Amino acid sequence: MAFSVRAESSAISSINVTPLVDVLLVLLIIFMITAPVVTHRTRIDLPGAGGKALPAAEPIRLAIQADGSLYWNDTPIDQGQLDTQLAVAAQQAEPPRLVINAADGAAYQAVAHVLAQAKAQGLAGIDFAR
Repeated sequence: MAFSVRAESSAISSINVTPLVDVLLVLLIIFMITAPVVTHRTRIDLPGAGGKALPAAEPIRLAIQADGSLYWNDTPIDQGQLDTQLAVAAQQAEPPRLVINAADGAAYQAVAHVLAQAKAQGLAGIDFAR
């Protein structure tokens, strides 16, 4: 068995592109996954440049406790009274803002129900407090 001996002893100067292609494919997959998230648009209603500030009505503070009890401006109410109060607030000439303060242990379903009721009554200005 004969082995050939290279006459030149220079190093091989070609680049191994396999790891480079692997990294590029992984980056391509990452960009394909994250691109739809980055391009998601959120509509934000910003006030106009000109105009006077209207006197804001006193906001309504609605507290949702961990046990599901509701407090309308620090007064305890039940679900029926909440529906009535939201309807009265929505009928005002300038509907006040609804500030919801959900306790840490409040059920998501209770908060979602209050939001659905407020939207059904036509209240558009809803904020969350800590």
